[in-house]
Amino acid sequence: MFSLTSFQAGTGRNDTRFRSGDVVLPRWLRRPARFMQRVDAGEVEAPRYGATIATAVLLGATAIYGTLAGGHLPQVLQSVTARTGLAITQVHVVGNQETSEIDVLQEVGLNGWTALVGFDVGEARTRLAGLPWVEGVAVRKVYPATLEVDITEKTPFAIWQHGNELSLIEKDGAVIASFDGGRYAGLPMVIGRGAREAGPAFIATVARHPSIADEVRAYIRVGDRRWDLRLKNGVTVKLPESDEALTLATLAALDRKNGLLSRDITSVDMRLPDRMAIGLSDEAVKAHQEAMRERYKARIAGGAQI
Repeated sequence: MFSLTSFQAGTGRNDTRFRSGDVVLPRWLRRPARFMQRVDAGEVEAPRYGATIATAVLLGATAIYGTLAGGHLPQVLQSVTARTGLAITQVHVVGNQETSEIDVLQEVGLNGWTALVGFDVGEARTRLAGLPWVEGVAVRKVYPATLEVDITEKTPFAIWQHGNELSLIEKDGAVIASFDGGRYAGLPMVIGRGAREAGPAFIATVARHPSIADEVRAYIRVGDRRWDLRLKNGVTVKLPESDEALTLATLAALDRKNGLLSRDITSVDMRLPDRMAIGLSDEAVKAHQEAMRERYKARIAGGAQI
C-alpha cells in the first residue's frame, strides 16, 4: 500500500503524493485514498456482512447494466408494473360491426400480464389498421387497467364478381373483403374485368335515371370497353362504348312513354347510334307468330289478294 503525505510546494499549496513515486493524485481521488489508507492501517472496521452487501450491490449493478445495454428495460418495467396491479384486465371495443372482437384482441396482443404503463398504443393502432374492415382506429389507455379501442369501419358500395369470387368494394373501387351473403346482398353488383375500377362512376351515371337504376340487378363490364345492364326481370340492355349518358336518357324516355322495359322482351340493343334492336322472348315470338297467322287467315277470309 502506498502511503500519502502532504508537504509545502513552491506554490504554497498542499499536494498529496505517493511516497514511492511522487505521483500527485487528482483532488477527487484524495478522499477515497485517505479512506483506503485508514482501512489498511486498521483504523476502520468493516461493517458486519459487508462482503455480502457488496456482492449484492455488484450483482444488482450488473443486472441493471445488462438490462440497459440489452434494451430490455421496457419489458422489465412492464413485468414489474403488471405484477403490482397495473395489468390490463378490460378491453372495450366500440364501432365494430363487421370486425370481430376476437380479431381485435388478437391484434392488440395481450397475454394476461400486459401492463397498461408500458403498452405501446401506436404499435397497436398499426396492427389494428391492417384488419380488412378498419378504416380508422383510436386506442386509449384508461387507468388503472382498461384499454379502449374505437373503430371506424369502411362503407361497402358494391359487390364485385370476378370469376367465381365475390368481393365487397368501396366507392373508389378498393376491395374490402370477400362477400358471402348477409345484409349487403342488396348492393349493386359489378361484373367483369375493369368493373371494379369503372363501376362506381358508371353506377352514379345510371342513378340519374331512378326508373332504370331501381330495376338494375347487375352492371356487366364487357371487354373493359362498355356496359350491359342486367335488369331484375331478366332483360339485358346493351349500351354503346360512348355517349352512355345520352343513351340512358333515351332509354328512360322510351320506358316512360311505352313501358319498354316491362314488356315481354329479353334484350334491348342500343349499341348502334341510328337503330335499336329488341329481342323477344320465346313466348313473345310464339304470340307474334300466332298473331301473324290470324291476320293472314283474316285477310284470306276477306278475299284479299296475296
